[in-house]
Amino acid sequence: MKNMMSSATVRPWLMMMMISIVTLLFQVQQLAGAQLQRQVAAVFVLGDSTLDVGNNNYLPGKDVFRANKPYNGIDYPASKPTGRFSNGYNVADFIAMKLGFKKSPPAYLSLLQGPAAAANLTLAIKALTGGVSFASGGAGVLDSTYAGKCIPLSTQLRSMEATRAAMVSKVGTRAVAAHLARSFFLLGVVNNDMFVFATAQQQQNRSATPAEVAAFYTTLITKFSAALTELYEMGARKFGIINVGLVGCVPLVRAQSPTGACSDDLNGLAAGFNDALASLLSDLAARLPGFAYSIADAHAAGQLAFADPAASGYTSVDAACCGSGRLGAEEDCQVGSTLCADRDKWAFWDRVHPSQRATMLSAAAYHDGPAQLTKPINFKQLARTTA
Repeated sequence: MKNMMSSATVRPWLMMMMISIVTLLFQVQQLAGAQLQRQVAAVFVLGDSTLDVGNNNYLPGKDVFRANKPYNGIDYPASKPTGRFSNGYNVADFIAMKLGFKKSPPAYLSLLQGPAAAANLTLAIKALTGGVSFASGGAGVLDSTYAGKCIPLSTQLRSMEATRAAMVSKVGTRAVAAHLARSFFLLGVVNNDMFVFATAQQQQNRSATPAEVAAFYTTLITKFSAALTELYEMGARKFGIINVGLVGCVPLVRAQSPTGACSDDLNGLAAGFNDALASLLSDLAARLPGFAYSIADAHAAGQLAFADPAASGYTSVDAACCGSGRLGAEEDCQVGSTLCADRDKWAFWDRVHPSQRATMLSAAAYHDGPAQLTKPINFKQLARTTA
């Protein structure tokens, strides 16, 4: 019949499946030994460009935010672009390293290439042995944030749901529940919502009213609460949340000021949301048995770095290492851009994103750094919690 595969097709397919199953068993055996070094069973990442490791590479459309061209990745092993919005590794990589992994888990869309059944098996293997990243450059909590240019949080949740189903199909519901409860869920996803909201006010040449800001916060918190609750219902228990940083101090924003100053309004908008986020997480922990969390205070970390750049080894905290024009912030990083020589001394890689070294310092602080940068516990302590 027409819908039957020929024997010539079946044999390699069966062989591939057998190899994949053997690989899964081998990796699970390896994982048993690796668990002695790993602090969690796996890492699952949801968020924006600060965490994206290549999902946007697989999105169609000319308007998609991409980092798959030089000079991105110039300091990454093999000196090649990977889809990370960085000169090398990003904060997801360094947090994963701190938790005992080689780097961030792979991009979800990179695992779906090829025949559906084979992709589903690959997805299950990766999720069971190390985790998956759903983060997307440009993503926000709101679907309207940079719509059509990224993968919003709501779609990332659907992808996590599909990943859970793939795992269940291989090892069963009970094993997956235990696996997810021992895994680390890293989220950082509200920065872009802030940019879009502030830009809308700027285009109208006015400031948002207190009522508009309050409504904005309410919408964000409601959707973020629903997302965390959904992850909890899927089996997640350990949540590492990176709050909104000093978005008013990125080179792109500074370049709009005659003096190159930070935007106090944008930083204030971020700070207000961060207060609401802290209240939300405290409430969820009180209501959901086994819900454990750590807030990584990117806002406070930025304040410390900018107040005393030399203490972090920086010679520049206001300009982009890779870019052009004023503060290197008038164009995206690309071939032909001005490129700084000592990238470890620059806080910003491009006009929006931190440098590899900046993310390394942040990850170290969030994992086991100064107490004021994580609440109520740090990532290392979160990894050790039991449901």
